[in-house]
Amino acid sequence: QVQLIESGGGFVQAGGSLRLSCAASGRTLSSFAMAWFRQAPGKEREFVAAINWSGGTTYYKESVKGRFTISRDNAKNTVSLQMNSLKPEDTAVYYCAASYYSGTSYSTLKERYQYTYWGQGTQVTVSS
Repeated sequence: QVQLIESGGGFVQAGGSLRLSCAASGRTLSSFAMAWFRQAPGKEREFVAAINWSGGTTYYKESVKGRFTISRDNAKNTVSLQMNSLKPEDTAVYYCAASYYSGTSYSTLKERYQYTYWGQGTQVTVSS
């Protein structure tokens, strides 16, 4: 069993930055692919970014490429999402998720059903 806890959300003006962190307990994250998803009010939860177990492969939703960076520190059992140049449309609850998937397929890593463990979410609000 893996427990994931997100932190770092908050309120920021457009153009600002936030750094989200996801801390794990119960098991080391080094064998898991990790991802960030987000859900805005009235919308489906959507893929934002993913990183494979080694950290050697990353993927991003098209609209966040060049602005967001996902990273992991397996020694500290954490995953982070650095978000720069934030826009009002980035406003959502952001979720950290862990998957047993050991490959590097984008089509697999972007799918919610691939992820077994989820955090409780952290709110990000970007004002215009």
